[in-house]
Amino acid sequence: MRFRIQNMTCGGCARGVTKAIQSVDPTANVTADPPSRIVEVTSNQPQAEIEHALAAAGFPAVNAA
Repeated sequence: MRFRIQNMTCGGCARGVTKAIQSVDPTANVTADPPSRIVEVTSNQPQAEIEHALAAAGFPAVNAA
């Protein structure tokens, strides 16, 4: 999965994004790149679950496939 998160602008945001994703899948592999605002996620959880966790954490995401 690949997401664009418009308000992920720094390393602190990237940590928050990673924490939100890993709250629904502790084994998820997350690569966050604040300058491009892109997050790559490898997870067995449905995309909707990941998007919901991100939105709840204040990081609404759109699919960047």
